[in-house]
Amino acid sequence: MTKYDVAVIGSGPGGYVAAIRCAQLGLKTAIIEKYNTLGGTCLNVGCIPSKALLDSSHHYHDAVKNFDKHGINIDSISVDFTKMIARKDEVVEQTSSGINYLMDKNNIDLFTGTGSFKDATHITITKADGTTEEIEASKTIIATGSKPSSLPFIKIDKEKIITSTEALSLKEIPKHLIVIGGGVIGLELGSVYKRLGAQVSVIEYMPTIVPGMDLMLAKELQKSLKKQGVKFFTGHKVTGVENNNGEITVTAEDKKGRPVSFNGDYCLVSVGRHAYTTGLGLENVGIASNDRGQIETNEHLQTSLSNVFAIGDVVKGAMLAHKAEEEGTLVAEFIAGQKPHINYNLIPGVIYTWPEVATVGQTEEQLKAAGINYKSGSFQMRALGRARASMDIEGQVKVLADAVTDEILGVHIIGARAADMIAEAVVAMEYRASAEDISRMSHAHPTFTEAIKEACLAATDNRSIHS
Repeated sequence: MTKYDVAVIGSGPGGYVAAIRCAQLGLKTAIIEKYNTLGGTCLNVGCIPSKALLDSSHHYHDAVKNFDKHGINIDSISVDFTKMIARKDEVVEQTSSGINYLMDKNNIDLFTGTGSFKDATHITITKADGTTEEIEASKTIIATGSKPSSLPFIKIDKEKIITSTEALSLKEIPKHLIVIGGGVIGLELGSVYKRLGAQVSVIEYMPTIVPGMDLMLAKELQKSLKKQGVKFFTGHKVTGVENNNGEITVTAEDKKGRPVSFNGDYCLVSVGRHAYTTGLGLENVGIASNDRGQIETNEHLQTSLSNVFAIGDVVKGAMLAHKAEEEGTLVAEFIAGQKPHINYNLIPGVIYTWPEVATVGQTEEQLKAAGINYKSGSFQMRALGRARASMDIEGQVKVLADAVTDEILGVHIIGARAADMIAEAVVAMEYRASAEDISRMSHAHPTFTEAIKEACLAATDNRSIHS
């Protein structure tokens, strides 16, 4: 039996990063992956393929809607959807191969199969053909990720009533895609198919889309997507979904409790995700999960069994690839005797619609609820020369700062390249910068990041220059 210092179960962003960091620190490391490709949900049926389709559909939408304004005339334009999906698959394959390369480079042993605890230090790996092998590991990191959630009365048939997984590999562009859930995944995939010509209806139980994000972002994003033709039905409670010979009927109750129905050819159920721990054998080692299926851990991400750790979507917190990566690094370094830390308040969140949405720190609603005395500065993207040059004038940047110390407490962006811009805010807040600090830094002109400087100027005695 092969013995390892660390075994990692799951090869998503948290798992493979944890394995690499363990190997870098001199620990003999194994990684166990159930599927034949590495990368987990993010790489195979999440972050990477969805961004590939978002990018392709954005190019098409731009060509149809905006090219003529740039003086680019195209007589005929059409979508080769099969080719678009093939390009997405190629991106996924290239990225997955890259992770295989990193495993080899770092001398990490890869085992393909389902890893299950036999006891605290022994893991049984069951292969697809039913055969098993066993390894011994002093420490184990659980990084098995999450799966799409549903509602108890909805039967996912994976053909017409689908999750995000199936939505990434459809054989056709829907005529009318009904999206249940106005969160990040539903809006991103809804955007893809709206750009390609589908009618898209989003049904959201809460009063606003993207619940939990700053209310300014929710309002601005909904307004922008409505302009693009997406229809929203907030405050609606879905009561049933039926597939009647290929025609989908979604029944719901509106804000006043009145029955309403929606008819389409596809229904995307996007109501969140749940921790995936099936087959791990947690009961064999006495590791319990909470009512949401998440594994309980301490501040070092140790489970109730001190030599077993859990990271990423199987523990509490935002289900984000980069959060999982940070946790993977933290656990590896903790095992090696270092003293790492994560500031969970500074894990950014991003929605890759267009305009993009990005946020870090506290929302205005959270600051009000906590009774924190704050000040706010905003700047509209349309006031930027760079935004006008590229015709990306929608959106704004909002900076929230402590009313007394001027320390930045939250930054919320909607606009072109927001996903990249948010890194400046994360760096600033990591070093506890004030709004005035950022407002006095030189920002290249013309760029989108000038909006962050201007919002900081606005938060500093209302000093914005260009608004």
